[in-house]
Amino acid sequence: MIIEAMAQVAGVLVLSQIEDRKTKLVLLASVNDAKFRKPVRPGDQLRIEMKVAKRKATIAKMFGTATVDGVVVAEAEMMCVLTDRQGA
Repeated sequence: MIIEAMAQVAGVLVLSQIEDRKTKLVLLASVNDAKFRKPVRPGDQLRIEMKVAKRKATIAKMFGTATVDGVVVAEAEMMCVLTDRQGA
C-alpha cells in the first residue's frame, strides 16, 4: 500500500507539470530498488515525498521516500509513463 501511495503522489506530481493534464493519464511502469526500512502501524501519519529525476515527453523517472515522524520507513525509484486518455 505504501508503494501504491507513492505512485499516486508521483502521478499527481507529473500531471501538475504539464499543460494538457486533462487529456493525459499517468501509468506506473516500474518500481526499482524499493526498500522497506521500518513497519508502519495503524494511526501513523505517513509523509510521502517524490522528486522527478528525469522527464521526457512521455516518461518520468522519480525517486521518493515515505517517512513517519521524520524516520524513513520506505523508499523507491519509479518510472511513470504518460499516455493519452481514451475519449478525451
